[in-house]
Amino acid sequence: MTLDRSWFSESVDASGSAFSLKAAKIHEEQTPYQRIEIWKTETFGYLMTIDGCTMVSTRDNFLYHEMMTHPALNSHPHPRKVVVVGGGDCGTLREVLKHPEVESATQVEIDERVTRLSEQYFPELCDKNDDPRATLFFGDGIQWMKDAPDGSIDLIIIDSTDPVGPAEGLFGLRFYVDCVRALAPNGLLVQQSESPLLNLELITEMHEAMRKAGFAATHLLHFPQTIYPSGWWSASIAQKQGDSLTPRLDADAIARLDTRYYNAEIHQAAFALPTYVRTALDAIKGV
Repeated sequence: MTLDRSWFSESVDASGSAFSLKAAKIHEEQTPYQRIEIWKTETFGYLMTIDGCTMVSTRDNFLYHEMMTHPALNSHPHPRKVVVVGGGDCGTLREVLKHPEVESATQVEIDERVTRLSEQYFPELCDKNDDPRATLFFGDGIQWMKDAPDGSIDLIIIDSTDPVGPAEGLFGLRFYVDCVRALAPNGLLVQQSESPLLNLELITEMHEAMRKAGFAATHLLHFPQTIYPSGWWSASIAQKQGDSLTPRLDADAIARLDTRYYNAEIHQAAFALPTYVRTALDAIKGV
């Protein structure tokens, strides 16, 4: 089959910028929640977009999935029970299950079609879906967290789309309050928090809301992500107790994780913030 190759572009009007890949669209569907498209690109393998925004590509997904999981998992003393809210491509779930100390990992994804298309076009991300520790739940993550028993989760990973549409409520104070309640005493929450270059106001608002919800401290880590706006992305970690993260960075254990980007040195470096970002976050400490 000969594909008619054109260009996929995601433009960000607020920053006057765009990211493009030479690609051919090979699948499109409208689900009850969003429009999903699959592209075959010339240099990034397959690309999934949702409502016109890049979500995951074959070539660079490991950057995001590794940094959304391993820094938080290696900062928790005993991460036995993990919940992933969103993450329908299953890449985050896959990285979580590389940790033998994890006893259960539940993925709560509102749109089952994201997972089914990932199984078709990104099977390498779904190779842990049959792990006996894994549970795939398709439904509303906000309601799921409301229903979660108190103190029942060690780590919550919010692997969501941008804070619009179905994901908007995942960035709000009421949701964070439910997360605090559901976390065990040493519990951590990690959430994708957009670009430190383009979305610093959103990042500070998230950290302020997390603190108001009852989290004792928040931290920001950052990493490259080619297909996302600006090519530079972040994740925010909130801890239920204490004010500092104590990483478990056993070199042999990290080597067994079989990662492509994450290592002990990257873990330490990812929390080193540019001055302007540190200044903005320091301004809300004590909220």
